[in-house]
Amino acid sequence: MKKTVTIKENRTFRRIYNRGKSAVTPFLVLYCRPNGQDHNRLGVTVSTKLGGAVVRNRARRRLREVFRLARPDLKQGYDVILVARGRSVNGPYQKLTAAFYKACGQVGLLRGKNV
Repeated sequence: MKKTVTIKENRTFRRIYNRGKSAVTPFLVLYCRPNGQDHNRLGVTVSTKLGGAVVRNRARRRLREVFRLARPDLKQGYDVILVARGRSVNGPYQKLTAAFYKACGQVGLLRGKNV
């Protein structure tokens, strides 16, 4: 992803955690908040409890890819934070994608008839 569409600053993460909407699934936790821009930004958090650097980076790659492929189905102008949970590392990719869409539906992030 481009540097401009990722969230890197700690204060931005804290603001979204405190004031944003959230949805929980067995694979991930999703937080979102409007950002006032014409595009979405993504932040990914993976705890050291999930494993070493290789495992954490694999979870990050999987979550970024799910977000990238779902981009046309999402409303624009939101900051989205995905927090990886244990199943997001080794769980089936289809279930991870389904969990992401379910969480997006719960917070009203999907565009079209699924809202």
